[in-house]
Amino acid sequence: MTALESSIESVRIAAAATDRMKASDIVAYDVSDLIGITDCMLLASATNERQVLAIAEEIEKDLYTKGGKLQPKGREGIQEAQWILLDYGDFIVHVMHEEARDFYHLERLWRDCPRIDLELPEAPADDAA
Repeated sequence: MTALESSIESVRIAAAATDRMKASDIVAYDVSDLIGITDCMLLASATNERQVLAIAEEIEKDLYTKGGKLQPKGREGIQEAQWILLDYGDFIVHVMHEEARDFYHLERLWRDCPRIDLELPEAPADDAA
C-alpha cells in the first residue's frame, strides 16, 4: 500500500466518524500534487460548537482504535470549537462550524484537486408519498 493509499484509508475512517456524529458537507480532496506537505484534506461541518468538538473527539478516537493507533501531530481550535484542525501529517482534518466554513470556503483552494470517494452510506431518500 502506498503512502497516499494509506492516507485515503485513514481519511475514510475519519469521514465515517464524522458521518456517524451527524456532520454535514463531508468532503475530502487528494491534494498530493498541489501541496507537498500533506496528501489529503478532509472537511466536515457542524451546526454548533458542541458538535464540532464531539466530531473532532470521535475522529481522534476512531483513528486511534481503528487506524493503527494514529494520533494527531497537532490540534488547533479546541478551545473555541469554531474550526478544529487535526494534523495527522499525511492528511489534515478540518471540522468547522457551518458559519466558519461558509466564511472561509476552503473548497475553493482545492477545487482543481480530485475528490476522494469516502465510501459513506448514501443518505436515505425522502420518498414519503
